[in-house]
Amino acid sequence: MLISGGSSGIGLAAARHFLEEGAKVCIMGRTQMRGEAAVAFLQRDFPAAEVFFAAGDVRRQEDGISCVRQMMDRWGGMDVLVNSAGIYQEGALDDLTPAELDDILATNVKGTFYLTQASLTALRSTRGAVVNVASDAGVHGNYFCAAYCASKGAVVLFTRALALELASFGVRVNAIAPGDIMTPLTQAQLQGAPDPQQALREMASVYPLGRIGTPEEAASLIVFLASARAGFITGAIYGVDGGLTA
Repeated sequence: MLISGGSSGIGLAAARHFLEEGAKVCIMGRTQMRGEAAVAFLQRDFPAAEVFFAAGDVRRQEDGISCVRQMMDRWGGMDVLVNSAGIYQEGALDDLTPAELDDILATNVKGTFYLTQASLTALRSTRGAVVNVASDAGVHGNYFCAAYCASKGAVVLFTRALALELASFGVRVNAIAPGDIMTPLTQAQLQGAPDPQQALREMASVYPLGRIGTPEEAASLIVFLASARAGFITGAIYGVDGGLTA
């Protein structure tokens, strides 16, 4: 299986959960050093695991093709794709630059399209599964992140449309829509606040469960949706948001 954005956050947690299930995992990311560190981290807990890092930028179509080819050359097949790579940008629309908009759309939308497109032949042959990482922001609007909401909304409808397109091939396509998750990106955001603990309390206060989520909670749903246990589920968007969108 292939996990984009697999060297940190939800993607890394998903890789760990898949290895627990005995899967062979290729993680794709832009930074060689971070990818190698992620593989070393995973191999500490799973020394016999089949896991490797393929460097690539999801914004570049040729990189996605190369990563899929590397995985196919190594293992000869592919049964799961997890599109976890993504970036977040917030701020008033007045301040959004063309370069920022292009980067958000290239990463969150085009990156998901490109890597899925590169994987289609392999997934059809195994009647595999795609799990996309969308966001609660793709399900309802959020303040001061119009471009991010638009990009994740595109992932939501891409998931539903592709589920219909691939159903006759036995390929299932679903997405998770996380709220705030305690990833390295969220940790950095909190540490940049004048009072990190107060910032965390304020962030958590919007969730009915009174806290933000963990990467493991999101990852466990990804693993379920990729598994045979979810064999009759396709075109679904699952919130992992502590009741925020209830």
